[in-house]
Amino acid sequence: MNRDRLQKPSNIKAYLTFILFILLVWGSAVRVDADLGKLILGFPEMGRILREMWPPDWGYFPKIADAMLETIRMAILGTTFGAILAVPISLLSARNITRSPILYLSARLMMNLIRTIPNLLLAALFVAIFGIGPIAGIGALTLFSFGLIAKLTYESLETIEKEPLEAMTAVGATKSQLIVFGVIPQILPQFISYVLFTFEVNIRAAAVLGLVGAGGIGLYYDRTLGLMQYERASSIILFTLAIVLLIDYFSVKIREKLI
Repeated sequence: MNRDRLQKPSNIKAYLTFILFILLVWGSAVRVDADLGKLILGFPEMGRILREMWPPDWGYFPKIADAMLETIRMAILGTTFGAILAVPISLLSARNITRSPILYLSARLMMNLIRTIPNLLLAALFVAIFGIGPIAGIGALTLFSFGLIAKLTYESLETIEKEPLEAMTAVGATKSQLIVFGVIPQILPQFISYVLFTFEVNIRAAAVLGLVGAGGIGLYYDRTLGLMQYERASSIILFTLAIVLLIDYFSVKIREKLI
């Protein structure tokens, strides 16, 4: 009898949550003027474009190989610079390492501010500053990587074991010694995993940043789609997919060994 009484409030809560979710989805669709009819009417046009994409222009691969290499280089540099910048900010953002609320709240505010700006907007800003080319893409990926890695790292820092730090503090270890010998050994595998994950994301992001002139394979996306050369666009998509799958495979293997 008591079990039935306990289950009834739980069931009511689940029903109310489901109803609230449906209302939220419906209200969002109304506010953004989402029309299922327009989507259904657009299916034939989508089918036409897909048919024009096949077969891909296989002879286009040699022409985009250099641009794909440039995209990979952009992702490597952006991830590396972002990871370096993320280290001090993540340490400042962790409450168990930085005791001052002013410091860790300020560090989090700066990190969240950077994470708020979309990749394409960052790339457009850097294109306006440095002009069209890979430098703009590297700058955008650096800030994106910084925000993502710093966020993940500081959250992991706040879950590390306290006992080693307390023991080192008891024997008179300095702040720098605590970080080098107490914090880094605990967080290093996760940090490397976050860097590898960010690198995977940056390969995809770098391919899109070229749409605003930030260099890489995205310039060819913009060119082929603008000229309605869909068979060449599908070649770029397949080439990018192959690179992403290859990087994803090796990243997973490395993360498995680390963790």
